[in-house]
Amino acid sequence: MTLERPPTRTPTQHIVRIARAAWRAEVGVWLSLYRFVFRRPKVPPGASGFAYHSPILTILVVFIVLSAIEIPIIDLIVHPWPWIRIPLLIAGIWGVTWMLGLLLGFLTRPHAVGPDGIRVRSGAEVDIDLPWAAVASVERSHDVVEKAPKVRVEESHGRTLGLRIQNETNVLVLLEAPVHVQLGSDHHEIDAVRLWTDDLDGFLAAVRTHIP
Repeated sequence: MTLERPPTRTPTQHIVRIARAAWRAEVGVWLSLYRFVFRRPKVPPGASGFAYHSPILTILVVFIVLSAIEIPIIDLIVHPWPWIRIPLLIAGIWGVTWMLGLLLGFLTRPHAVGPDGIRVRSGAEVDIDLPWAAVASVERSHDVVEKAPKVRVEESHGRTLGLRIQNETNVLVLLEAPVHVQLGSDHHEIDAVRLWTDDLDGFLAAVRTHIP
């Protein structure tokens, strides 16, 4: 088996694809801020949410703090030149807000296990619904792959979506039949999903309440 190759795109299609991805990311950041402020995590009714941000929490917090410290320092340096100062101030505030929204995307969109199935998330970027009828099994499976594509096809159980945190996953969801998913502007057919959850035992216990 070989890795899936995306279809060839024209330069215009590449630009449109990047613009759409940037727009989705921007909207996701502001929706995450909204959900956090108004305490509306995206968890279906009757479902339990499971976080997956612990391995990257320290890194994101450090970046946010350093970026926030940079704003007054740079503002002090360029204070005599308003034509430079104001754009840099706006860019700095936007950058901190964006990174904060990125972090809150993980916090407000956890994986979810409930009566209707499993919702697999990766911040505001990925939200996949796996109803119980589509799930064959859920098992503990620690896997580490560096620089892996989102969808790998060389695994023994077929095309596998890997939602990795720091290159790792610890849950493998095998599907009864191929499922179509959308990742950004690309469509894929997958046979399994690998994901990371901070509470592996709790996640598997929640799954066992719905499938033996």
